[in-house]
Amino acid sequence: MIDSTRFGLIGDPIGHSASPQLFRTAYSGRFPYDLIEGKVFEESYLRFLREYKAVNVTAPFKEDAFGKADIVSGPCLLIGAANILLHTKDGVECHNSDFSGVILCIAEALYPGIIAEFYAEFGASAHKKIHQFLRKCLEEKYGRRPSAVVVGCGGAGKAAAVASAEAGFCTTILNRSVEKAEAFAKGLPEYGFTTGSTDEFADAAAKADFLIYTLPAALDSLDDFRPERKEGGLILLEANYRNPAFTGLRLARLQDCGVRYIPGVRWLLGQAISGYGIMTGITPDIEALTAGQSL
Repeated sequence: MIDSTRFGLIGDPIGHSASPQLFRTAYSGRFPYDLIEGKVFEESYLRFLREYKAVNVTAPFKEDAFGKADIVSGPCLLIGAANILLHTKDGVECHNSDFSGVILCIAEALYPGIIAEFYAEFGASAHKKIHQFLRKCLEEKYGRRPSAVVVGCGGAGKAAAVASAEAGFCTTILNRSVEKAEAFAKGLPEYGFTTGSTDEFADAAAKADFLIYTLPAALDSLDDFRPERKEGGLILLEANYRNPAFTGLRLARLQDCGVRYIPGVRWLLGQAISGYGIMTGITPDIEALTAGQSL
């Protein structure tokens, strides 16, 4: 029987996941959050149907989760993947907090304090209001249409590209397989994505206003990367929070060039803040989640 206070995570392997601790922190241990680990998605999905109000879904099952939903949120439809499944009166609904996490990171970088302010005013649906605010104000913030480069076209890269374009950036996707990036861009002509190879990283990223790096490893060209100095500086968001590509001297050299770095843990927190609100309908404790880690 579905328990309206029970939540969890589907994936394999997930023993290392930070999600249980983040969820406990977000709600002071008020709700149980289980690891639903298994190599067969269908078995884990059936457990969700029987027992859980909502679940997060991680690799390698995000596309499987997308295919199961009766109600598909806009970002999921665009990205083709979901990392949240939620029981509603109208059926199973899917969402993508990779997308909303990027939206929150972009907004907080440009408008410090906006996450706490909007969640205090609008509650668990604040990520939608922040998205609307960005779409309305981004060009005014820069005085022109700004540009973004997304490196990688896996699950995180696709979510980042759609979020970047939705925020209002003129977005370029770089990937080792240009064909993969081109196929994704062709499927979303409304965004006018440009594409290229990761071999073009230095030239493309040097001219960008916002850079989102989603690859699991460092490109060789990172050591020689020197972005152009510009008003406001380049903002760099990295997806990988366990083994980041931008550390030590590499990061220090970029910061000397005026780069503002957003570590992967902030994307993770953005996912948690937006995603947990979607799952529970209750605003998470943002102050507790971000203790010791400024947004």
